[in-house]
Amino acid sequence: MFFNSRFIYFAFFIIFAIVGYQGYRYFGTHSGPVIEISDMQNGGYYAGDKECLLTVKGDYRIKTLSMWVDDKPLVNKFKINSTHFERVMPILSKVISNGRHTLKIEAQDGSYNRNTTVKEITFTVDNTPLQAAFVKLDTEFKVFQGRTLHVQFQVNKPIKSAVIKALSHSYPCVPEMAKSNIYECFVPISAEEVPNEYLFAIEIEDLVGNTTTLDNKFHVVMYPFKKQQLSVQKEKIQKEAELGLPADLLETALKNMSQASPPEKLWHGVFYIPCDMTGISTEFGTIRTTQDRGKYPHNAIDLLGRPKSVIWACQDGVVVIKERYAHSGLTVGIDHGCGVITLYYHLDSYGKIEVGQKIKKGTPVGTLGMTGYASGYHLHWEMRIYDIQVDPMQWTKHDF
Repeated sequence: MFFNSRFIYFAFFIIFAIVGYQGYRYFGTHSGPVIEISDMQNGGYYAGDKECLLTVKGDYRIKTLSMWVDDKPLVNKFKINSTHFERVMPILSKVISNGRHTLKIEAQDGSYNRNTTVKEITFTVDNTPLQAAFVKLDTEFKVFQGRTLHVQFQVNKPIKSAVIKALSHSYPCVPEMAKSNIYECFVPISAEEVPNEYLFAIEIEDLVGNTTTLDNKFHVVMYPFKKQQLSVQKEKIQKEAELGLPADLLETALKNMSQASPPEKLWHGVFYIPCDMTGISTEFGTIRTTQDRGKYPHNAIDLLGRPKSVIWACQDGVVVIKERYAHSGLTVGIDHGCGVITLYYHLDSYGKIEVGQKIKKGTPVGTLGMTGYASGYHLHWEMRIYDIQVDPMQWTKHDF
């Protein structure tokens, strides 16, 4: 009898505990269900047959689930009555129109508070085939040694990426301007590149994974580079070596900066000549002979101007170098994006600029000087594209 009484009391205790716990959950649940969708991202692009996994979890059992696409009902108060719901569902990329859409999901639990969670995902359907073509179909691509090959092409819709492969290198292709479907590539041709015919390919991928390739060829044409003898006093070379950092530190920095350059244009339009020049003392690619360096190509332009006159940024960009080096003296470097960096050597003084500063075309960066291994007042103006030196004067032409 005593055993039966204890058993009955224990059974009633268990029942009351369960009822109490359920009551606590029924009245005390305040957080709504958690909605998760795998393989579908907000702002994503989709095409063809795609599926995602819909998962709904709740602290209290989920009562209903509703779904809409562009405010049109897809599922209306589907009954679940479980704390966990999982279902594979198609992304409706084959049955709704191309363009931007909104998927809205609402889950409500069965607690006293009727906690409700709403999740919205904006996505774009793109079932349009990817197409691309060169802007000038009848153009024969020719480029001199030491110049830049400029290629433009047009796509029929927004793309994820485009890369041009030429001369065993890959270079990013970028929109001509914001939201433009015309893309362009800048391929640096070294002054030492062998004159010949070469192939190039542009690999394009859209936002849903479709790919296409544009193939063509270009001619590297020999350029008759001049020759020059130059002498710098040994005393000046020794003095500058004491004042400035070694040249190899600049080369290492430029290589790293080229790789870190943002794959986008920070500039728009043609480049300025960065000073009021009165002449050119050394053209790009001139084969120079000096007592300290021997024979080498001078892959930059030496511009003459009034001593200590202002030097300005040739285009928009970010200051990446402000330092003194033995051979180049007071030096400024500006990153214009897409691996394009311009350099200004032998400055007499710096402008009010700092490394990391964004500057506009025409901003003063210094004054014309003769610091470093310079035998007279001039500006050494240099351009590199992914650390390959090219003629900057080509970029000042409106027809480039």
